[in-house]
Amino acid sequence: MKRFAPKFKIKKGDNVIVIAGDDKGKKGIVSSVDIEKGRAIVEGVNKVKRHTKPSAQHPDGGIIQKEAPIHISNIAIVDAKSGSASRIGFKMEGDKKVRIAKKSNTVI
Repeated sequence: MKRFAPKFKIKKGDNVIVIAGDDKGKKGIVSSVDIEKGRAIVEGVNKVKRHTKPSAQHPDGGIIQKEAPIHISNIAIVDAKSGSASRIGFKMEGDKKVRIAKKSNTVI
């Protein structure tokens, strides 16, 4: 039986800022969101080193740096006007439901 997965306001391709943790203040673009675990991978944030054996993808093996998932509660959308963190709201524009940055009330 599958658990109920919550719906998040952060989507792939969003410009976000880290609001908590070791990488606090860093900005990046969301490359993927894992809805089941409530985590997102942000480019350039939460870098970890992996020791890998030689394989077809990495013939030399060695130490590879890559982004690790960060919890969705530790990131916030970047407001286009002010460049700082903002919460996300929704409003109707005609027949479409659009996301807005609550800080400046602009469409994301």
